[in-house]
This record gives sequence, C-alpha cells and structure tokens, in this order.
Amino acid sequence: MDSIIFDLDGTLWDSREAIALSWNQVFEGLEEGSFSITKDDLTAMMGLQIDEIGEKLLPQLPADKRKELLNQCSIVENDYLVEHGGTLYPEVEKVLASLAQKYKLFIVSNCQEGYIEAFLEYYGFEKYIKDFENPGRTGLLKGENIKLVMDRNNLTAPIYVGDTKKDQEAAELAGIPFVYAEYGFGEVQSADYTIRNFNELATLF
Repeated sequence: MDSIIFDLDGTLWDSREAIALSWNQVFEGLEEGSFSITKDDLTAMMGLQIDEIGEKLLPQLPADKRKELLNQCSIVENDYLVEHGGTLYPEVEKVLASLAQKYKLFIVSNCQEGYIEAFLEYYGFEKYIKDFENPGRTGLLKGENIKLVMDRNNLTAPIYVGDTKKDQEAAELAGIPFVYAEYGFGEVQSADYTIRNFNELATLF
C-alpha cells in the first residue's frame, strides 16, 4: 500500500447541520414559497451528487429552477463551511498526521467544486492531503475520479476509505481495496476491511 484516498462526508466529518443552515438561508423567502430542510433530511442524501440530491429534496421544482437554486446553495454552503466548518469525527487530525508520515493521502468526494477546499482550509489540512477531486470539477463519477487521482499521482497500491455502498462500488470500479467506515451514513454488506471509528485506521495496516 502506498497511499490512502478518503471519502469526505461520513468518513472525515459530518457537515449536515452546516449544510442545512446554509441552504435554509437560500430557501427562505423564495417566490415558489418558503421551505426548509433539516439535518435528518440530508442523511440519506450524503454521498450523492448535487443533481441527485436536488431530485430527492426538491422534486416540486422544475429541473432548471432546481439547478439554479442548488448552484446558489453550493456557493453559500462553501462560504459557510470556510468560516464555520462542520463536525470533525474524533481523532481525525491525530490519525491523519500519523498516516501522512507513512502514506500519501488524498480525498475524492461526490461534491461541488470548492467543498473539499473549504474543508481543508477550515481545519488547515492542506499539509496532509496531497491532491483531491470531485465531480463538480470533472463531471465524472466517483470511481473515475479515484482513477484520475491515481493516474496523475502515479499511485500503484492505494486503498479507498468511505462509508456508503456507492463508495464501495467506486473503489471496485477503480480496482482498489475498500475500507468501510461503519460509523458513517451508509450500510455496506461487503468490504475488504471495516473500521468502527476513525482511530482504527491508524492500526489497520
């Protein structure tokens, strides 16, 4: 193993409350009628791409209006996260610092452009993460983004750490082992490895 590629939501942090707060700022007073979302509303959406989230959360809006609204939400969300952050899982910084001494670390997440940057900036984690990718920048599926990070960083033996079935499928598409973060948002029936908390990753290998 020469590197570790991480999912973000449900693996390194929980940003649901921050996302709900920032999105509700955009939703308030809309011409279509005010509505709001909660942290719990977002639970089943974590790990999906932004257009998939829009279809599930805002089915009452036409596609063009939904896209416009979610673009606004993404901008406000990124700004909010840079200033306030989310909820970092226990021991994440300690474990990242330890792993970075042995492995190259990366992030691939199904998010908009600017989201991973907000995470890295708020916590000062740029010193640990060598590179990252997302569909907001490439338009690719997660598995393809994993392969993209592997290719441009010349990775020969990475693993992918995530918390959902889509993460498991992405790792499989990329042809690399999958570590299931059981404490996250999803349920995975089969994985190469399973961790019950982030700290277990430090001793897994």
